[in-house]
Amino acid sequence: MASVRGMSLVRRAGPADAAEVLRLRQVMIDSVHGTDPSTDWHAKSLPTLRAKLADPNGDFAAFVVDHPERPGALAALVAGRLEYRIGRADNPHGRVGYVFSVATDPDARRRGYARACMDALLDWFRERGAAHVDLNTSAEAEPLYAELGFVRKPDPSMRLKL
Repeated sequence: MASVRGMSLVRRAGPADAAEVLRLRQVMIDSVHGTDPSTDWHAKSLPTLRAKLADPNGDFAAFVVDHPERPGALAALVAGRLEYRIGRADNPHGRVGYVFSVATDPDARRRGYARACMDALLDWFRERGAAHVDLNTSAEAEPLYAELGFVRKPDPSMRLKL
């Protein structure tokens, strides 16, 4: 969907987009984990998110598309960060991209917005020397990532909640 990106609909999110970025992140969370009416965390998250969005040279980036029918709203969001891991043979510099938030407003789906935002984020990772990009996906979104070249990996991930 190069035409979406070619028309410059995709842009890097800035501090003024923070509330909408959180709204779309909630859309993603709700679609993966079921609707959670609790959005109290949004107010606590806003200052940190605004600061991250204000840093053009930081290790975090979000790319968005403005909603074509709702001024001030976002239609799509893709966010990720550049991480450092100790190098290895296939990545001696240890730069790895991680995509952790992809969401499209329900009334703006099937227009190529998420794909265009992903293309922009992947370019951002390439420009910063990432050797590869990781993400977790839902079954619904897996075909998009497969078309972009992502493959499943046997990752025995574990998590400790602190």
